[in-house]
Amino acid sequence: MDIGNMSSMLESFRDGRISLEEALEKLKSFPYEDLDFVKIDHHRMMRQGFPEVVFSQGKTVEQVAEIVSRLSQCNRNVLASRATAEMYEAVKAVVPSAKFHPLAKMIVVQQEELTPDPERVILIMTAGTSDIPVAEEAAITAEVMGNQVKRVFDVGVAGIHRLLSQHQLIEAANVIIVVAGMEGALASVVGGMVAKPVIAVPTSVGYGANFGGLSALLAMLNSCAAGVAVVNIDNGFGAGRLASIINKMR
Repeated sequence: MDIGNMSSMLESFRDGRISLEEALEKLKSFPYEDLDFVKIDHHRMMRQGFPEVVFSQGKTVEQVAEIVSRLSQCNRNVLASRATAEMYEAVKAVVPSAKFHPLAKMIVVQQEELTPDPERVILIMTAGTSDIPVAEEAAITAEVMGNQVKRVFDVGVAGIHRLLSQHQLIEAANVIIVVAGMEGALASVVGGMVAKPVIAVPTSVGYGANFGGLSALLAMLNSCAAGVAVVNIDNGFGAGRLASIINKMR
């Protein structure tokens, strides 16, 4: 429930269009709904501007379907990350409008299209093609949250001329997300080119000495480029959410 829905409901009660019992029925799951295996935070939309996002990994198919169903009844747009095709089929059975993005492993219920600011762009860049799934998680997150997103893939430092050819897009962006595995050097290079926030996402892509993304994480944390922030390994959702918050600040 967002502030608009809450205001409309309270005004309807004040004006006598709905009864006290009807108002209480709408509020009975506020601020959270206890389903035994989960306590759904219906208050999050009012606090943070976007509903609780479902982290599907580790949950059963039935649990994901029930949570998404309940969230969809109280919120216009819902996201579920780290989802499987099986989870999606269960969700679609109870929320027919749900869509699945297999590369990003995200289920999206979008009952309201948010109009992005055309002058504020989030640019998402990857060092390699293998980093695209994490980048897509970030991109879809930012798009559903009402941002204009542009993508540039496979511009890692091993062929830096590919990166330099994108300078116009880089300069036009308001926020940049850089997704890179292996040695994670792309974030420092991009960070040294611009005077805007760079959100670095280390990925688990790489050979053994990459240590499942730890080498990229440490390289990004130790970047000598000012203005680079780092999220956790493979955390495309976290990067997309942070970029959205920054992009909408006035």
